[in-house]
Amino acid sequence: MSFKKILSVTLFAFAALNAVAQNAKTNIVFMLADDYGYGETSCNGSDNYKTINIDKLANQGVRYTHMYTAALCGPSRAMILTGRYAFHTGATNQDATGKFTPQMETMIPKVLKQAGYVCASIGKWGQLPLTPADFGFDHYLTYKGSGVYWNYQEKGKEYYVDGQTIPLKDHVYIPDLMHADVVKFLSENKNKPFFLYYPLDHVHGEILPTPDSKPDSKDLYHDNVMYMDKLVGKFMKVLDSLNLTKNTVVFFMGDNGTANGHTTEATIGGRRIVGGKGSMLEGGGLVPFITWWKGVSPKGKVCNDMIDASDIYPTVLDIAGVKSTDNKNVVDGQSIVPEMKGKEGNHRPWAFNQLAAMWYVRELNWKLNQSGELFDMSKAPFEEILVPADTKDPEAIAARARLQKVLATLNPAGGIQDDGDGSGRHAGKEKKEKKGKKAKDGDAEPNN
Repeated sequence: MSFKKILSVTLFAFAALNAVAQNAKTNIVFMLADDYGYGETSCNGSDNYKTINIDKLANQGVRYTHMYTAALCGPSRAMILTGRYAFHTGATNQDATGKFTPQMETMIPKVLKQAGYVCASIGKWGQLPLTPADFGFDHYLTYKGSGVYWNYQEKGKEYYVDGQTIPLKDHVYIPDLMHADVVKFLSENKNKPFFLYYPLDHVHGEILPTPDSKPDSKDLYHDNVMYMDKLVGKFMKVLDSLNLTKNTVVFFMGDNGTANGHTTEATIGGRRIVGGKGSMLEGGGLVPFITWWKGVSPKGKVCNDMIDASDIYPTVLDIAGVKSTDNKNVVDGQSIVPEMKGKEGNHRPWAFNQLAAMWYVRELNWKLNQSGELFDMSKAPFEEILVPADTKDPEAIAARARLQKVLATLNPAGGIQDDGDGSGRHAGKEKKEKKGKKAKDGDAEPNN
């Protein structure tokens, strides 16, 4: 055999081995439902919603009963993508979330790209700053605001793909457009390791008819939940058709609790979860969370560990086998890969949550907030029982001491302070009044 032929064979073999090494890396998909609370998923016991496709994920993977995130979408998404609490990033309210820069904060794709991952963000970018490309995504499709479905909506006239503005055509449904772009991205990158951040449009208001809604539908919100569940099923079928299920992890999560106006239907066993979107009660931050990892996760496992949204960042990096490249910022979260594999792990026994200048640290049966109020959470998510400050109950006294120690270590009061009106929605009174006027005129984005 000639030297040239030997060299050619060697180079081919090296290329083949390199391709195998690339494909050996686990693909990662993070699906984020909008304003979708814990009581709206049937695998969590929902009375009024039968989410067969989300349930299938849970039945084939791990379902978590105590995942907490910020009660509004901007602060929640900032915590998910950076792995850092709001008092570290400054993302304490909806407006402040849009202020940090790529020089200040490192998001997941920036780290994964250095490990050979191709990264896409397809869906809502919301209150996050700049564009997905500025934070390391190779491809993106997004739109203005939230709850945008059809082009007859004020914010539905156009959408954005990799810096280009594209008019939204008549009768084109944004969630279907997003799904088509997801299919295109997966098809084009199936032979590369990829990270897909897929923030769904549903079920944020404005609640409008879906393509499946009957003309005389009496419950459009239910239609929207069902359509979102249908898209989850369609996505999993695409993964299977592209032969990607054997090497892909799928996360499914809600970005905050059920939106106002729909909490009465989000019951479990006939009982209403206390609180909802924007609230520091249980229903504001407790969200559905499922991980699916074929051949790795035990099927139908239920995990009761305390998890919060800061854990997503280190978990994704752990799966990818990389370390954070951000040496200047502390990562607050901890990897839950052991829990995903059905193991006990060594995860912390508490979760932290913050919105504006309100925060709490939560154990399985206790919760302590920024005002020093201790709550008995043994009947959560349906009740939060305020414990008297002068209680003689030794368990309550011990719990207060433990949680006070956690808050003293975290020291949220010593971090970046909220500059807003206290609600977590607005950066100041002037902004709030301006938004209030727009809402009366019918132009404001509802329930951001």
